[in-house]
Amino acid sequence: MELDLALDAAGPWSPEDPSSLIEPETWQTTLFDWIQTICADPSLPCPALVCQAGEVSLGLRFTDDATITALNSTWRQRNQATDVLSFAALEETPDLPDVSCVELGDIVISLDTARRQASEQDHNLTRELRWLVSHGLLHLLGWDHPDEDSLAAMLQLQEQLLDGGGNVRISDPHSVDTTVDGNAH
Repeated sequence: MELDLALDAAGPWSPEDPSSLIEPETWQTTLFDWIQTICADPSLPCPALVCQAGEVSLGLRFTDDATITALNSTWRQRNQATDVLSFAALEETPDLPDVSCVELGDIVISLDTARRQASEQDHNLTRELRWLVSHGLLHLLGWDHPDEDSLAAMLQLQEQLLDGGGNVRISDPHSVDTTVDGNAH
């Protein structure tokens, strides 16, 4: 399987941010490995269409709070900043045999919110962005968290994808926004 990644890393980056975070290879390798890991484990829900595809495609955009607020308002009717939005393309795609390329959708992350959350969680921006990108990817692959059990399963898989380092602490899992409206989350 190959991964076609459209990366929009326009910013807003600060001089203190690791330069590797704006490199397409960083995210290409990470996302490819995560998709392969999920497809290789039959116990993990993942559309068969994705695992059988010769190529998967997705977009990843790093932006600011103002832009993600506008997107959140338009797609989720929530006029506030959020950390990550996922726009899944597979929700409307039927399972088709022998599809060579599958479009997963787009992940949009607010760097402003990610920086605040990294500070609150006492870890670095790299860890926070990997956490948010993994969350967005799981939504593109059909994962959701409408209840506490599904949220716990999703968070556990995110930790596994991030090598189980335990650096991300959810102090109150009930504070995580579990409502999904439309195609965005």
